[in-house]
Amino acid sequence: MLTALFEKLGFYVLLMQKVLTKPQKWSVFVRQLLTEVSKLGINSIWIVVIISFFIGAVIVVQIKLNIDSPFMPRYTVGYVSREILILEFSSTIMCLILAGKVGSNIASEIGTMKVTEQIDALEIMGVNSANYIILPKIIGLMIFIPVLVIMSMFFGVIGGFGVCIIGDVMPADTFQYGLQFFFKEFYVWYAIVKTIVFAFIIASIASFYGYTAKGGSLDVGKASTDSVVMSSILILVADLLLTQLMMS
Repeated sequence: MLTALFEKLGFYVLLMQKVLTKPQKWSVFVRQLLTEVSKLGINSIWIVVIISFFIGAVIVVQIKLNIDSPFMPRYTVGYVSREILILEFSSTIMCLILAGKVGSNIASEIGTMKVTEQIDALEIMGVNSANYIILPKIIGLMIFIPVLVIMSMFFGVIGGFGVCIIGDVMPADTFQYGLQFFFKEFYVWYAIVKTIVFAFIIASIASFYGYTAKGGSLDVGKASTDSVVMSSILILVADLLLTQLMMS
């Protein structure tokens, strides 16, 4: 098992060496990049908005119910909700969700190209297939996932306001004061840096499993599943390491 792990690690490093090179034609690369941003990023906006809105509302309700104490100021609900959304939910949990949606899409797409010998055809024509197929996906995700995370923070806060106004959980002005209380801009930059790293993990790991897929359609499905599992594990490990490095 350990031998297989190191073997996969070696294949991954060799693949990234092929991927992270200068594109053969910049015009083709830019066109591919815009396509990937639209396909992987813009098409994910709806799920980010819906999940963030309702999770933001649920966080506010749960915190209000669990820390409702005369010894604790009411604006604490807004403060704690903001910290949860910025530090972990929008940056880490949302990337885990995107690893399932976007990562499986990348792995299955590249895996299908592999088993149908489209990648072999590119290699025969003298094209660096790894760079041509994978690099636009990695760069596209690293550009757009931070945008999705900022949107997640925004709509999470909107969900909190919505449950305060519609559900009458607490006064909206008190919630707003809690959101503004002792705000640290660094936390937003910390979340963005994390998501850029997570975007690279999602795209590169999914591409690796798709690029190394062998066999038929069942193997493509297995590669897609394995990519989501491995991406999720590595995101959690990277989250721990980055938190230790940037917050300590």
